[in-house]
Amino acid sequence: MLDDRENVYAQTEMAPRRQRSEPPATPLDGSATHVRSDPVYVLKAQLFRVLGHPVRIRILELLTDGERTVGDLQDALSLDSSGTSQHLAALRQQGVLESRRAGTSVYYRIRDPRVSQLMAVAKQILTSALSDSHMLLIDLAEEPPARARR
Repeated sequence: MLDDRENVYAQTEMAPRRQRSEPPATPLDGSATHVRSDPVYVLKAQLFRVLGHPVRIRILELLTDGERTVGDLQDALSLDSSGTSQHLAALRQQGVLESRRAGTSVYYRIRDPRVSQLMAVAKQILTSALSDSHMLLIDLAEEPPARARR
């Protein structure tokens, strides 16, 4: 049965049609609820969520070599000032970046050098996974063609 919030939502024009299904099974000990509400896991998820955007990853790569102005970042990213500022603000709010003002320029830098290490480790993980996939493709390409059955 729909509760009041779902009922109101279901009556709107824009409401998607939902098929009724059984709710996912949850452990009887309540551990799934505990994990979702645990502040440590929530903070970790927020960090990975803010890192989960291609533009933000590129910003971190650009800042690995040192601080840069917003204008430098904007040029390197080919974004307008609004888009660049939104990404920088998201990273700063999560504590990944810090900024300083010098005259009319704002400089950004990575707050903790371990962020650069995290980026390097992520690159190693991806390189390894892609290398494994590449080797599989080579093996498939070298495999003799299957004979037709008669």
